[in-house]
Amino acid sequence: MIGLATLSCVLAALPAALALQNLRRQPRATGRPSGPVLVSILIPARDEEANLPACLAAALASEGVAIELLVMDDGSSDGTAALVRRAAAGDERVRLLAAPPLPPGWTGKVHACARLAEAARGTHFLFIDADVRLAPQAAAALAAHAEDHGLALVTGVPRQRLGSLGEALTVPAINLLMTGYLPGGGRAAGFAGRHDASLAAACGQLVLVEAAAYRAAGGHAAAPGILHEALALARRLRAAGGRTEVVDGSPLASCRMYRNLPEAWAGFARNAREGMATPRGLPVWTLLLAGGHLLPWLALAGGGGATALLAVLLSLGTRAAITWHAREPWWSVPLHPLTVATALAIQWRALLGRPPGWKGRRYDGAAAA
Repeated sequence: MIGLATLSCVLAALPAALALQNLRRQPRATGRPSGPVLVSILIPARDEEANLPACLAAALASEGVAIELLVMDDGSSDGTAALVRRAAAGDERVRLLAAPPLPPGWTGKVHACARLAEAARGTHFLFIDADVRLAPQAAAALAAHAEDHGLALVTGVPRQRLGSLGEALTVPAINLLMTGYLPGGGRAAGFAGRHDASLAAACGQLVLVEAAAYRAAGGHAAAPGILHEALALARRLRAAGGRTEVVDGSPLASCRMYRNLPEAWAGFARNAREGMATPRGLPVWTLLLAGGHLLPWLALAGGGGATALLAVLLSLGTRAAITWHAREPWWSVPLHPLTVATALAIQWRALLGRPPGWKGRRYDGAAAA
C-alpha cells in the first residue's frame, strides 16, 4: 500500500502545482473600453421562460459600454417568445429573433449562435446562456480587456451557484478541470510561452469575441455539428492567429446551470464524447482524476501513513483553493471525492452508452436531430 500512497501523492501534486500557478496568474477583466464599442449580448433560448426575466434584467443593467440584446427563440414550446417580445416593447435595445428550422448536420445551440451573430450589429459579440446573470460591469470589462490586450476572444467561468446535492456532485468539476489540469489556464501568454490552439479554453456560458475576428475565422458556421462550441471557436481563432484568454469569471457573472442530479447528469453527458469520453482519452483521465483524488483516500484507509495523508491534503487543498477563487459554496468541498467519482461515472456512461437527449433533441455526440 506504500507504493499506492506514493503514486497517489504524485498524482495529487500535479493538479496542485498547476492550480497554484493558474490561480496566481489568472487575469481579471476590469475597466471600460476607450474606443467606440457596441457589445451585442447574444442569448440562444429554447424553453427558457423561467430563466429569461432575470437574465434580461441583468444584461440590460450593463454599465460603461453601449449594448444591444438579441434573443434567439429556438423553437420554444413555452412563453419564451412572448416574454422577450414584451421586453422589446419596453426597451429598444432588445430584439427577438426566431430561429429557422435546424439544418441537417447542425446542433441547436451552434445554429442559434450563428444566426444571432449574423443579425448582430456590434463590434463585439458577447454570447451568454439564459441561466447567466451578468454583473453590471461585465460587458464593459470584457470588451476593455480584449481591447487592452489585443484579444480576439475573452471568456471566463461564471460563479457557479449550487442549490442541491446533485449540483454539488457535478458542477464543481468544471473549475477543477480548467484550473487544475489545463497547462497555462487558457491565458493568452500560454504555457511556457506557447499559444497553441490545443491549449485554448473557453466556457460557453460567457464568451466575448471581437466581431471581425469572429467573421474571419468562420464563426460558429465553420463547425456546425459540434457541442463544445465555445472551445472549438477559441481553438479556431488561435489557429487563425488570434489571441484568446480565460479570465476570472466569478466577478463578471453568476450561473445556476441545473437544479438536480438528473439534469446535471444529462447536461454533462450530452457533450462528453467531444471532451473526456473518448476511447483513448478517458483511461488517461481516469488515472489522473481517480489517482489524484480517490486513491489518496484508499491509500490512507489502507495504512499509507504520512504519504497518503499528504496526498489527501493536497487533493482537498487544491479543491478548496479553486472553490475559494471561483466563489463557489464552501459546503461542497467535503464532497470532493464524490464529485470526482460522479464526473468519471458520467464520462464512462457517456462513452459506453447512448448520449441523452436535451430539450427535445437527440444528440449522438456530433449532431442533433
